[in-house]
Amino acid sequence: MKKLTVALLAGGISSEREVSLQSGDQVYEALDKDKYQIRRYDPKTDLGRLVKDASGIDVALIILHGPYGEDGTVQGLLDLLGIPYQGSGVLGSALAMNKAVTKKLYELAGLPVPSYIIYDRSDNVNVDACVKQLGLPLVVKPVSGGSSVGMSIVRSAADLQDALDKAIVYDNAVMVEAFIAGIELTAGVIGNKKLKALPIIEIVPDKSREFFDYEAKYTPGVTQEICPARIDDELTQQTQSFAKIAHQALYCRGYSRTDMILIDREIYVLETNTIPGMTATSLLPQAAQVGGLSFSQLMDNLIELALEEHQN
Repeated sequence: MKKLTVALLAGGISSEREVSLQSGDQVYEALDKDKYQIRRYDPKTDLGRLVKDASGIDVALIILHGPYGEDGTVQGLLDLLGIPYQGSGVLGSALAMNKAVTKKLYELAGLPVPSYIIYDRSDNVNVDACVKQLGLPLVVKPVSGGSSVGMSIVRSAADLQDALDKAIVYDNAVMVEAFIAGIELTAGVIGNKKLKALPIIEIVPDKSREFFDYEAKYTPGVTQEICPARIDDELTQQTQSFAKIAHQALYCRGYSRTDMILIDREIYVLETNTIPGMTATSLLPQAAQVGGLSFSQLMDNLIELALEEHQN
C-alpha cells in the first residue's frame, strides 16, 4: 500500500507559536510511519516550499493556533493549492476564532452564554457602566486568540482598565464577560456531517491559579483533568449535545472542542476551538483515549475525515 504524503504544519507567527511547535512534535511522533511519509513545514519560514511541493502532498495536518493558522488564513492557502486538510475550512475557522461572532451564533442556535460586552480599540470604556451592566468579577480577553493569552479575571472596577490594556495588545477588540464560578467542562466532537461526542473532561485548575491560564494548560501537573467528568448522565448528554450544536452553529468540520461552565445544573457555553492542542497534556487526545482512540488512531481518523471532506 502506497504511503500518503502528509504535510505537517506547525509553528507559525502567532503568540501561540511555541505551543504549536510542541503539538507538532507530538503529532509527528504519533503518526504511523508505515502509513505516512511526513514532511514538516513551519509557515513562518516554509510557505514557499509548501507551495512548491503542493502537487506531491496528499493531505495536510494543520497544527497551528491563533491568528494566521487557526483563523482560516492557512486553510484558504491550502484550498487554493488543492490540498485536503483536517478540521474546519475558511468559514468555520474564521467564525470560531472571533469570539464576538461566535457568541452571536451560539445565541442564534439557542445555546446559553454568559453576558458580555465587546469593545473596539477606539472605544472609550466607561468602567462604571460596564461593571453596573455585567457585575463583578469579570473575564477580559482578546476577541481573537486562544490558549488564554491576554486573558484576565477582574475582581474590582479599579483593575478593569489594566485588564483591557493587557488584552488589546493581542487584538483590535476585547470581550468583557460576566465571570461564572462553576465547574469547568470541555467537550470534544469528531466528524464531518455525522458527529461523535467524546467523553467530557472536567478541568480543576490548581488552587494557586484563578483560571485555566496558559501555564495551567501546558505545564504538566499544574491542572487536574478528570475524564470522564464527575457529572451525571443527564448533564453529560446535555454537555455533549451543546458541543455538537456549537460545532454545527460555527460550520466546523472534522473535529472541535467546546469549553463550558456548569453551575447549579445550568451549562453556559464559552468558546469553541477548531484546532485543539495536541501536546502530551492536551485535552482532546485525553478524551479520545478514554473514548477508545489512541493518539495514533485519532490522527488516522482526522486524516480520513480530511480526505472525505475534500472528496465531497
